[in-house]
Amino acid sequence: MQAHKRTGQSLLKGTLVLTAAGVIVKIIGSLNWVILSRVMGGEGMGLYQMAYPLYFLALSVSSAGIPVAISIITAERVAVRDYRGARRVFRVSLLLLTVTGLIFSLLLFFGASWLIQERFIRDPRAYYSLIALAPAIFFVTILSSFRGFLQGWQIMTPTAVSQIAEQIVRVVSMLIFATTLSAWGVEYAAAGATFGAAPGGAAGLAVVFWYYWRKRKRLSPPAPPVDTVAAQPVAQIARRIFRLSLPISAASIMLPVVANLDLFIVPLRLEAAGYTVTAATEQFGYLTGMAVPLVNLATVLTGALATSLVPAVSEAQSLGARDLLHRRTAAGFRLATIVTVPAFVGVWVLAEPLAVMLYHAPQAAPAVGNLSWAIVLLGFHQVSTGVLQGMGRTYIPVINMTISAAAKVALNWTLTAVPALGIIGAAWATVADIGIAALLNMYFVRRHTGFSLDYRSLFKSTGAASVMGFAVSAVHRHLAATANSNALATAAAIVAGIGVYGLCMLLIGGLKTADIKMVPVIGGYLAKILVILRLLRAGA
Repeated sequence: MQAHKRTGQSLLKGTLVLTAAGVIVKIIGSLNWVILSRVMGGEGMGLYQMAYPLYFLALSVSSAGIPVAISIITAERVAVRDYRGARRVFRVSLLLLTVTGLIFSLLLFFGASWLIQERFIRDPRAYYSLIALAPAIFFVTILSSFRGFLQGWQIMTPTAVSQIAEQIVRVVSMLIFATTLSAWGVEYAAAGATFGAAPGGAAGLAVVFWYYWRKRKRLSPPAPPVDTVAAQPVAQIARRIFRLSLPISAASIMLPVVANLDLFIVPLRLEAAGYTVTAATEQFGYLTGMAVPLVNLATVLTGALATSLVPAVSEAQSLGARDLLHRRTAAGFRLATIVTVPAFVGVWVLAEPLAVMLYHAPQAAPAVGNLSWAIVLLGFHQVSTGVLQGMGRTYIPVINMTISAAAKVALNWTLTAVPALGIIGAAWATVADIGIAALLNMYFVRRHTGFSLDYRSLFKSTGAASVMGFAVSAVHRHLAATANSNALATAAAIVAGIGVYGLCMLLIGGLKTADIKMVPVIGGYLAKILVILRLLRAGA
């Protein structure tokens, strides 16, 4: 019983550490997009985005899923006190990933010119960005082997710290190289930005190796007699790693595959709509380099929530506690509704002011405004994916993503080529992609849990967000005219919007005491004050 309790505490601690690291990494990455966009502009971001999907595809093929597989096999060996076998798994995986990482790095470096010649990449200036990314694959692939091994020992801190270190060094390097090389031309600035992934990966590897070296005694306890546990052949270990990693890799590969489809289709169809290659690249940058990161920033909380839901749902599923499973699923969707609905309204109303304040690019406003509809849908997709993964039905989100990606390809091909739509058509295709995947996920969540969305909560959030939208628009118009500062007007409108939305939700009963207590640091005190003011009911 005590061992079970300790295991539960260890899992909870590991989940919280990784979740916190994930939130920090996403925030740093989102802020980086804002600064980088201002340094390189839409055209530079377009070149950057033409290279990065290929990098993620190569990285997914070479290492996605393998860390999880390594951690599973390592944990199995440690459980039976086969410590020699655990170290053998690590050595085999490190060798495999070193070879595959080197192969994919060389393929990307020497294959970049072929991708340009065969017109898979429409703008030849993206060549420098492609070759600049090649070294990063090697470092990050090796890094994944160390992370998987340490996670198998239930040591999660090295993964979390290395993720943060990798992101910080990557962002700083990107900004330094992009700024330094911008004097040579936009293609060199984009290449400098993409090269930042290499020092980032090297920094993450250095951090995780440092942890590994510090804990080497704990990771090398005295082994039992050799004849008590048969040593597994290298080929058997390799087969097991790949067999376990394939389903996880399939899910990871879907994201870069969809991004590569965008890369191939959107610029091509923009040209069909009458845009020049340069103009098509710029529009592509507005969508993928400015609008998409803003949507991702708005869903940081739901992304962290989805990560937290996986072990919570898994626990309820393992206990056979259907009521608990239902409550946790409902809580996840309710919180997603409370967060994403006002975020969507705010971004939609302030699309142009945000584009100007963050990117100095008012031309990005159509892409930002139209893509903002994806915020609510992405939040629901993240939460529903977390629920399904927690239930062990990891294949369902992959199938649903495949179906939605096919719909996105058809819509991208059709809508983007319409001259009156252009990049707006591509934004609508992205919204449809996320929406279809979310709806399919939610269908299966209901099928397997009996849960259905609380439409009263959705209605309350929508009503409060609508009032907020009018207030945000009025505040921005007034301050933009009187203060003559878009940044000040936009920031003030956002603060006012948060206050108006919160007050409206309190007045119509859309917030509970438990929701307020979730606010970091001040939540408990704030809940007590609101109860005294009779804006909340105690214990509600």
